[in-house]
Amino acid sequence: MADWMMWLAIAGVLVMVELFTGTFYILMIAIGVASGALAALAGLAVALQIIVAAVVGVVATSLLHRSRFGAPSRKNPARDPNMNIDIGQRVVVNSWQGGRARVMYRGAPWDVELGPGATADAGNYTIVEVHGSRLIVHNA
Repeated sequence: MADWMMWLAIAGVLVMVELFTGTFYILMIAIGVASGALAALAGLAVALQIIVAAVVGVVATSLLHRSRFGAPSRKNPARDPNMNIDIGQRVVVNSWQGGRARVMYRGAPWDVELGPGATADAGNYTIVEVHGSRLIVHNA
């Protein structure tokens, strides 16, 4: 079997593994391996094929990591409405005791605390953060 065929077979296996894992990082390594196949087609020595595959794989992986698709989220999960469906919902607070209250929310009692800049008046509040069983709220 020719070198370029072996490189493409390995790239194909990596693409299949990526389909099962759902991460793009393995796909970037597969792109590096496919570039090794191109180096083999160009007639480079095996050592140079490996170097080309490694360099392209590392560059592709680092570019993915720096992109918006690979960079880890810098948002606080307690404040992220994409991770917590309670963020942005409204609760009714009847009375406050020292910046804290107890409300019924989703059929269960919850502790409520005022967020920075919120005032302790009876009425509607918007959930801006969730810490365990405590809801941090702001005036609606």
